[in-house]
Amino acid sequence: MANREKMNVLIVEDESVAADKLEQMLKEENPSLMVTGKTGSIKESVRWLMNNTADLIFLDIQLSDGLSFSIFEQVSVNTPVIFTTAYDEYAVKAFKLNSISYLLKPVRRDELQESLRKFSSLKGVYGIDFEALLSQIQGNSPEYKKRFLIQTGNRIRKVESGEIAYCFTEDKAVYIRTFDGVTLPMDHSLDKLQELLNPQQFFRINRKYIVNIESIFNMVAYSRARIKLELKPGADCPEDTIVSVDRSSAFKRWMNE
Repeated sequence: MANREKMNVLIVEDESVAADKLEQMLKEENPSLMVTGKTGSIKESVRWLMNNTADLIFLDIQLSDGLSFSIFEQVSVNTPVIFTTAYDEYAVKAFKLNSISYLLKPVRRDELQESLRKFSSLKGVYGIDFEALLSQIQGNSPEYKKRFLIQTGNRIRKVESGEIAYCFTEDKAVYIRTFDGVTLPMDHSLDKLQELLNPQQFFRINRKYIVNIESIFNMVAYSRARIKLELKPGADCPEDTIVSVDRSSAFKRWMNE
């Protein structure tokens, strides 16, 4: 960012590990950005905003006590917002339509840099229509991919989305494994598949795997608050099916819906 004047930042995030990591990244990117508040719930955020001000807010969508948009129904805030989200791909589309910066968790440094550049260039002209965003998120369900046509050699196979147990990357290639144990190559990247598959049915547990909820055979508590999944059919490398630290809280919410 070209502008290095001191600015106060509020991080609204219910995962303490993710909040601390974002704060560290901000310090490294621009020391003039001072994190003066970190809140983890709607109630706590409203209380903070009623007594404090910020120049920029990093706002997680899904908090432990509901959608964070309700914060702005209780307190008037004109502060620019950069949204963060773990799995609400349909919400991301709504953000794009409203020309709002967003970050997909876990936050990548290059995407954080781009969001900060956008904030700097648009500073003072942000206009966020929270009602429009909320209606898009809570309104009609978006259309997700129902089936894929997959070609292997000269043969073309139709695979219903519900047949996919999980998607994974290996040696920079992307594959799906069906519930009957067949592994097939995919033309789509894992990021693209994350957009195409219904987030109520599929969850991206880490950078290598997107899993169908029906494929989860067993869950085991792992180190650093992570969760190790046993899938059916089994993964080639079981160590790859560990829910990352940044996604553990969102994964638990997803499983508990």
